[in-house]
Amino acid sequence: MEDFVDYYELLQISPNAEPQTIQRVYRMLAARYHPDNPATGDRERFLLLQQAYQVLSDPDRRAAYNAKYQAQRLQPLPVFEMREFVVGVEAEANRRLGILCLLYSRRRTNPEAPSLSMLDLESLMSIPREHLEFTTWYLKQKNLVHRGDSGELAITAEGVDFVESKVPENRVLYKLITGGLAGVGEETRPSSPSGDRP
Repeated sequence: MEDFVDYYELLQISPNAEPQTIQRVYRMLAARYHPDNPATGDRERFLLLQQAYQVLSDPDRRAAYNAKYQAQRLQPLPVFEMREFVVGVEAEANRRLGILCLLYSRRRTNPEAPSLSMLDLESLMSIPREHLEFTTWYLKQKNLVHRGDSGELAITAEGVDFVESKVPENRVLYKLITGGLAGVGEETRPSSPSGDRP
């Protein structure tokens, strides 16, 4: 599934979006990225948007895509297999930013269900939940995340502000919030977060 494209992230809509929502969002984005648009035209993105719309607007193709989408969501993201997320004190700081990025992306693309469970984080990050307990405790103490009634974690407004102020310094994690969760590669190495750490 290396070539898997998250069409929901591309369109910036929820996986539960109604057909009318898909059509409305597609039309707005297609106009923005159409190659004839001199200000924001982007041929490659426009073609991806067309592909996404063709799949998601057809009930049978969408059902088949959703099966792949669910399977993809269970796969760990390659970025979290990098040394910077596994070894040393720097790894702890990077894991904090990683969790914040995942929760940021989740809230932005799925506002009806903006939280993730520890099991979700463990699966996406390929890091045992025991190693994430300290990380999530710290983020909760800093009020960057909160735990809902169901026990799942969601980013707070303070967490959103923190991500938007710090993540652009970290090129790999920046892809998690701007390019979506699927298809994050290992071609760039994260820089150490500077300034206030989460």
